[in-house]
Amino acid sequence: MVAVVVQARFDSSRLPGKALLPLADRPILIRVLEALSHIPCDRYILACPEDCVTMFEPLAQETAFDLSPGSKEDVLNRYCDAIRRFKIDRVIRATADNPFVFADAAQEINREATAVSADYAGYQRLPYGAGVESVAAEALLKAEREALHAAEREHVCPYLYNHPELFSLHRPLAPHVWQEPEFRLTIDTPEDYERAQKLYTFLPSNSFRYNGSTINAAYRRLFV
Repeated sequence: MVAVVVQARFDSSRLPGKALLPLADRPILIRVLEALSHIPCDRYILACPEDCVTMFEPLAQETAFDLSPGSKEDVLNRYCDAIRRFKIDRVIRATADNPFVFADAAQEINREATAVSADYAGYQRLPYGAGVESVAAEALLKAEREALHAAEREHVCPYLYNHPELFSLHRPLAPHVWQEPEFRLTIDTPEDYERAQKLYTFLPSNSFRYNGSTINAAYRRLFV
């Protein structure tokens, strides 16, 4: 089974309460889940710290995401708890900072990862905040057993791509139509949030909103 698993939390030092800040009159987290729901897969899961369950559960239900509570600091363990709970074979890993994820690019990197049996796959040179990672569940479970450093557990995948002798990695350049590495689509600061509000309002209100080339063209029009 292939599942989108998105990690989310409420506390943010640079942009407090970010997940629930409005983006076109709906919380940022809702906008992230809406974007991720356009990636074809078997299941959609919101992996959050246990102290966020009460505030996030209604948002997960609204967008047909299953909730998977887990460790606040050990995010790798949180992912592995979701793997065990839902019997997942492959994870499309996403984060709740990114309402402009390229759903078409996510589908393609996951297809490539499956075709070459990669333990880890992710495009290079996408805009910051546009991409996802496609990861074999067994690789994450191995990382959970072996990763010792806090950063490897907080950021989930570094143990995999820092150990190419242990894992099969697929890290190609993104197709040219999606390559804009200088564009910043994530929401991490007040400046990012202001930019995101302008971009979200400018994008079309249909499925093309989740198309990478459409998002790049809108960003270029507004900010370049």
